[in-house]
Amino acid sequence: MNETSDDSLLRFASDAAKWAAVLARDAAADDAFVYAVRTTGIYCRPTCPSRRPRRENAEFHADAAAAEGAGYRPCQRCRPQAASLTQRHAQRVARACRLIEHGEALPSLDELARVAGLSRFHFHRVFKSVTGLTPRAYAAACRADRVRQVLTQQETVTDAIYEAGFNSSGRFYAGAERMLGMTPKRYREGGKGMEIQFALGECSLGTILVATSEKGICAISLGSDPERLLQAFQEQFANAHLIPGGKRFDAWVAKVVAFVEAPGVGLSLPLDIRGTAFQQRVWQALTEIPVGSTISYAALAARIGSPKAVRAVARACASNPLALAIPCHRVVRSDGALSGYRWGVERKRTLLEREAAEAGGARRAGEDE
Repeated sequence: MNETSDDSLLRFASDAAKWAAVLARDAAADDAFVYAVRTTGIYCRPTCPSRRPRRENAEFHADAAAAEGAGYRPCQRCRPQAASLTQRHAQRVARACRLIEHGEALPSLDELARVAGLSRFHFHRVFKSVTGLTPRAYAAACRADRVRQVLTQQETVTDAIYEAGFNSSGRFYAGAERMLGMTPKRYREGGKGMEIQFALGECSLGTILVATSEKGICAISLGSDPERLLQAFQEQFANAHLIPGGKRFDAWVAKVVAFVEAPGVGLSLPLDIRGTAFQQRVWQALTEIPVGSTISYAALAARIGSPKAVRAVARACASNPLALAIPCHRVVRSDGALSGYRWGVERKRTLLEREAAEAGGARRAGEDE
């Protein structure tokens, strides 16, 4: 839920970056390192309110234990040996999350704030910052997960409704299709009765699989082995009626392949995007990144209003079912390095190089005019 340790280490890898964080009292650095002052023998958090030492008197240590091992004493103002504010917030939010997850009904905001030991307003802000969701949206996501689980365990949909904590079937059915991406009955039967057309094709990135439901494209996958792509797709929709696409569907596949080869042309086809509320926010933000541009996971988290939800943002990118249509390949690490990609890092590199060249060509054409 917070910035990953790898991102923190990369961001504050150099002494120059650490010193800049100390001068700025950057809260993101509090879990990355401590700084010690040779003239006083004391070590502090980067956010310590005390007066800053001269640069030549400061040195950096990975954590409190390392600083104390070097002979330094903890500052009495910022108490660097104790949990940081970020850590304390995460612990408080975790307590509230457990109450939401195990409660029969959604606890009130006042009750959650009391458990977290924060004011009502402050708790709401901290909870959204840590998880990327409001308490109500988090509860809805938990309930949706519970619904998915109990639908496959209970004998009837009605039993599942009450087991999941809904007080009435009306409230459940009002949001069921949004939660599940299909009717409860179909979900319980593993997508039985759904008709999904699919086709395999070839493009410059290897084999591509395109599938559509009655709502639009529900899967775009890339790979090197057609059989493995098809097997993963069949497992995803185990009980749906899978129909090899005909000539009409070939036109859709051709449009997707054309989009792979030239992303700047856009993809003017309907999409069937299924995900949690948080995933939808991340995926929507991804579609707004221009061709030829990249963004870090931390910047993407900030863009959706959840700057501390970097890890959750990375998970949402990794679970993207629509290659290129939702351009998760445009997200890179804070230092600009390529990170993992569901369809292979080399494909990610190729896509970014191709898009950069395409965007550069478009800019030069505009300048010539």
